[in-house]
Amino acid sequence: MTTHTQPGRQNWIDELRSTLTSDFEMHTARLTELTADTGDPAEAHTRDALLAATRQSLEQITGALRRIAEGRYGSCERCAGPIPRERLEVLPHARFCVPCQQKQR
Repeated sequence: MTTHTQPGRQNWIDELRSTLTSDFEMHTARLTELTADTGDPAEAHTRDALLAATRQSLEQITGALRRIAEGRYGSCERCAGPIPRERLEVLPHARFCVPCQQKQR
């Protein structure tokens, strides 16, 4: 599915790109804060978990932005079918339609 196939889709994609870019900046700032070592060993485990989650979010956002730029956003990476807009609104970094996502597990 390309970004120009449906009326209003381009506006939605533009808004999504803006939101994802803001999220990316927010997560990048959070990553910077988390990597500042407080020296408190009691916080190390929590900090490591937060770092891993933040890095995963950044990877997902980067992937979604790349798919938008390449015109592949909204197409399942497994079956190439369309990912429903409702799914993308809930999970903007979704790479698979629901049936294919269930097969991934």
